Amino acid sequence: MQAGREELMELIDLWGYSQDAQTKIMEILASEDVPPPHLFRYYGPTDGKGKVYEAEQMFAESLGTEYALAVNSGTSALMSAMVALEVGPGDEVIVPGYTFFASASIVVASRAIPVIAEINDSLNLDPEDVRRKITPQTKAIVVVHMKGMPADMDEIMAIAEEFGLVVVEDTAQAYGASFGGKMCGSIGDVGCFSFDFYKNAQSGEGGFVVTDDEFQYMRASSWHDTAACWRPNRYEKERREGELFCGENYRMSELQGAVAMAQIRKLPAYIGRLKAAKKSVRDRLELPAAMSLRRQPDPDGDASTALVMFGPDADTAVALAKAMGERGVGAGGRFSKDVRDWHVFNFWEHILEQKTVTAEGCPFTCPYYEGTLPDYGPEMCPNTLDLLGRSLHIGVAETWDDAEGERIATAINEAAAEVLG
Repeated sequence: MQAGREELMELIDLWGYSQDAQTKIMEILASEDVPPPHLFRYYGPTDGKGKVYEAEQMFAESLGTEYALAVNSGTSALMSAMVALEVGPGDEVIVPGYTFFASASIVVASRAIPVIAEINDSLNLDPEDVRRKITPQTKAIVVVHMKGMPADMDEIMAIAEEFGLVVVEDTAQAYGASFGGKMCGSIGDVGCFSFDFYKNAQSGEGGFVVTDDEFQYMRASSWHDTAACWRPNRYEKERREGELFCGENYRMSELQGAVAMAQIRKLPAYIGRLKAAKKSVRDRLELPAAMSLRRQPDPDGDASTALVMFGPDADTAVALAKAMGERGVGAGGRFSKDVRDWHVFNFWEHILEQKTVTAEGCPFTCPYYEGTLPDYGPEMCPNTLDLLGRSLHIGVAETWDDAEGERIATAINEAAAEVLG
């Protein structure tokens, strides 16, 4: 059954337009006889070069990369990256202890061993702990740019080069951030992005994989579409070792591609508004010595989605949050042993207790793994728990004008003075 005006009207209804407006729109649409759209990116009249293809080209251009592959989620992007870089049984992959669980779960799904590392005061991967946790089995580093803040990419890339490791950038929360003049996601070997509803750009669900390497792009493309549609002749023999294998289905639809295109166009202006809003608060802060702001590895590259501060200890951070809330500023903590949160390693029982899909226990019992399993436990990254326990997070809104920035900064300053004296 083909999609027609009725399906389009259901989409319009998502925006909540009145029935009167919808009736008028339907009358306008009915006045023209147009063929129904082909909502699958392949096999249609565009020969695979419809909205998804256009979104891929636009996305690659926005990052300055050679290739971009659209997929159906950020997790799918990460999994495709693991395949692109040939991560698998016998390998270890270093991941930060503060990130959404998907960044670590895809390592296990790839049949590799996740090695959980500390974060530093940027709330991103700590290069020093990365170095400490490298073993002969280490294959890759997953660096996550949390809450719009670029990680210490110069140090991480230097370590990767020194030890011959590949780097996956999980840029799910940081589309629009940059480091050293390069867009986050374009610095490592493969960059991964999420376009779900809560990200800087969104298509409801969706994601992108970017790389400058044609072979890596080919493998990611193959995995995302069961080694089918991406090929010049989808039924031809393997042209290069490592090209053909059994993949999965992570395709993005034309509906998602169309929304993604509009979001990609709007992103630079949106990030500009976020930066101005955060600056209007940050420049007015007068914090006591016992408090500090989250470190910015590249201040110009911060996507500015969050304002993060640290109290001297967890109890004081709770008191600060309460005092700020009483003044109309919502400042949430990031970690509590009593509040489960998939963003903090402490609650990743899936990994800490080596839970697996089947009873064999792969990859933790894999015969290809010749290393020593990490000493998994809820206290294994104490610096991460300390930093998160005393952190205060305020989401930045693009609508903050200068007056609102002054109001928020004043409230923070007054709360700090009340609690810390």
